[in-house]
Amino acid sequence: MGSDAGQREPVVITGIGLITSLGAGRESVWSAIRQGRSGVRRLDGLQGIPDGLILGAPVDVPLEFPGQLKAVAMAQHAAAEAIADSGIDLSAVDTDRFGCAISGHMGDTGFVNNQLNLQPSSPGDVPWWQQWLPNTGCSHVANRFGLNGPRMCHSTACASGLIEVLSAMRALEDDQCDVALAGSAEAFHPLFASGFRAMRVLAEHDDPQQACRPFDRGRSGFVMGEGSAMFVLERLSHAQARGARIYSELLSGKMLAEAHHVTGLDMHSDALTRLISDTLRRAELDPGEIDYISAHGTGTLQNDVAEVRGIRRALGNAADQTWLSSIKSMVGHLVNAAGSVELAITALALRDGFAPPTINLTDQDPECDMDCIPLTGRNRSLQTALKLSVAFGGHLAAVALRRWPESQADVHGRRQAIRATRAA
Repeated sequence: MGSDAGQREPVVITGIGLITSLGAGRESVWSAIRQGRSGVRRLDGLQGIPDGLILGAPVDVPLEFPGQLKAVAMAQHAAAEAIADSGIDLSAVDTDRFGCAISGHMGDTGFVNNQLNLQPSSPGDVPWWQQWLPNTGCSHVANRFGLNGPRMCHSTACASGLIEVLSAMRALEDDQCDVALAGSAEAFHPLFASGFRAMRVLAEHDDPQQACRPFDRGRSGFVMGEGSAMFVLERLSHAQARGARIYSELLSGKMLAEAHHVTGLDMHSDALTRLISDTLRRAELDPGEIDYISAHGTGTLQNDVAEVRGIRRALGNAADQTWLSSIKSMVGHLVNAAGSVELAITALALRDGFAPPTINLTDQDPECDMDCIPLTGRNRSLQTALKLSVAFGGHLAAVALRRWPESQADVHGRRQAIRATRAA
């Protein structure tokens, strides 16, 4: 993160685990995304909120014991898949050099509810004080797999998942560890639901699956989602030494703050423009080399316009050839887990040469004047992508990644072709 791409050993993705409303595994989720399916429906069972009042994209995941936090169960599920997918043998690596970066989540509030006579404490084998902290998921996952390297947990709203990936990158670059598990998980909580509803940012529609409409004139907000994504990240030499299969290289990443408002956005998009430009510079990428952008794309009136405006200012004329989309239209807004889930889909998009769609985009807002891949995804030889997170509290994050393998000759040839086209 802190140095240009040519001055450090590459950090690569060697394992991905996923669980969302569309499936309980990486490939099942990706298959549903490719088909443009939606996991959104009306929600029941949120304390204090009438059944059916709020839309969301829920996950079914078995709990290990009554009262276990659902976010922790999903994190463990995704972590196990990521580690298995990477092919790493935990008994053959130095687990003192295996880091863990999993973002914060809503903790167990059952005890508080009990003290206020709102509901009885959830029965379970683990006492409430062992799972009410927002770093519970990080601790439980690291303990389960015996990861004794640096342990990191951030709570930075909708940028949390992406920031954990950046934290793991930094730990690998600083030689604090050789390999790291990074990601996030989030489950529904009535405090989140009631808070978002009071803010009037939740979408509504007669057909729940059509409610989230990023970049559309008729957009009215987002729908909440549940899920988790985890990555195994390694320095390239460590991955190659054990013969690992590599998804993509994390070229660069950057975090910035939009010192403007807790929930409102700076519609001039100055900070977002600088974030994108700095990320590309650190990655040694020309704007024209970005094939696909996974947008934050919440479907709120402010976000979509401000985000596209920032992208356009950063990319210049190259924005006319760049595709972007928002998978929140299908899986909802996973809040703390949004960045990692969307980054996982971006890595799979690069792997398979398929850009996922923005479903429900039937009447594009003219102020969102880029190719937002409406309704149906597209096949394309995708080599380089950008993932953006634009979070409440002014947290901004970006990660640039490149499909693996792509030879240096291919990179040079693509750059020469882009520059020749621009000069003409």
